[in-house]
Amino acid sequence: MKKNFKDIIIIGFALFAMFFGAGNLIFPPYLGKMVGKSFFVAIIGFLITGVGLPLMGIIASAKINGSFEDMANRVGRIFSLISGTAMILAIGPLLAIPRTAATTYELGVKPFFTGINPLVAIIVYFLINSAFVLKPSSIIDNIGKILTPLLLLMLSIIIIKGIINPIGNIENTPITNVFPMSLLQGYQTMDAMASVIFSSIIIASVVSKGYNTKAKIISTTMSSGIVAVVGLAFVYGGLLYLGAQTVKTLPGNIMKTELVIEIARRTLGAFGSIALGLSVALACLTTSIGLTATAAEYFSKTVTKGKVSYQTNVLLITIISIIIANMGVDRIIKFASPILSILYPVVIVLISITLMGKLIKNNKVVKFTVYTTLTFSLIDTIINNMYISSSLKDVFYLIPLSKQGFAWLIPSLLVLFLTSLFTRVQHIDDEEQQSAA
Repeated sequence: MKKNFKDIIIIGFALFAMFFGAGNLIFPPYLGKMVGKSFFVAIIGFLITGVGLPLMGIIASAKINGSFEDMANRVGRIFSLISGTAMILAIGPLLAIPRTAATTYELGVKPFFTGINPLVAIIVYFLINSAFVLKPSSIIDNIGKILTPLLLLMLSIIIIKGIINPIGNIENTPITNVFPMSLLQGYQTMDAMASVIFSSIIIASVVSKGYNTKAKIISTTMSSGIVAVVGLAFVYGGLLYLGAQTVKTLPGNIMKTELVIEIARRTLGAFGSIALGLSVALACLTTSIGLTATAAEYFSKTVTKGKVSYQTNVLLITIISIIIANMGVDRIIKFASPILSILYPVVIVLISITLMGKLIKNNKVVKFTVYTTLTFSLIDTIINNMYISSSLKDVFYLIPLSKQGFAWLIPSLLVLFLTSLFTRVQHIDDEEQQSAA
């Protein structure tokens, strides 16, 4: 019993460290500032997609003892390769990796060295990043092991002090549809995608501790997940609450990274903002090294089948990441929104269908449902990000939940139900014909 409890705590902290991307700290405070007194609803929404979905992804992977590739293969091998590549690009050189560099500059360099050109700082960041990726060292792993608890301790002090001595009064804001907006904000963590890509690491950790049966793997993962969820709920919820205290005290057009620094400064003073900035910067670097290595290995082995070397892929990823990182955090987030609004619904549906297990046996059901999700997500993204005539928008908005950003949900559920019913009836007819013959 003691061993089981100890394992759950250790794996729980490993899950926490996996989902607790330092770059994700910028989202809860800004969301809190936007919603003000509706912070509790926002916390629930953000935690569902920012924490709950990643945990579901790990459990779904444990259920099939596989990863995203195994889930997506039910749709088709070509779909699996294309969607897997799109996800690696998203958590790699297009979004996540450049965001770690931009966050490092805005939190750990710009506030203290105002004269440094952002491009110079970003290039130096990626030179260090590439050095560790091309020549792996245990140093960076040890830094990561020290930084996660240190960062958690620092954030805990900031949150507790902010609760005891509020930065300002929590006020009403004009924001409506707080819950669906908060769900969409949780997409920006990209943790649901990361969970199905890196699930094998956690599953291997569970198995290595002697939990060999599927039931034990799933139960241990779920129990460990509760530990991670509690920790993340405290951090994300606490930061969102502190952000809600800044509705009137800080400018409405403040940048996301500036808001984090200002909250640290107002709770812990100048030293607090410096310590937090440097800790987040180093934590971002450790995350970036892991993501770069994973992306380079994927493109080398899976996409190019060894035709393009690991080292060349590292170079290409670095160049693309430097260009995008120079856009700045807020512009990267804006750039990410349409990409994530297409990818995330597909990931959500695949995770959900995997968790349904034997209820969805026919791969045709999976294929039709996923393609329906993808189609409506694409249309929704185009309508919301391009100039479309108001009459066409009005027609599209007849779909339930389309104005909230979830146009894909009802059509996907409808197709799931109808195709499941059709394939079941067809299966019964086939059995009757066989018995009659």
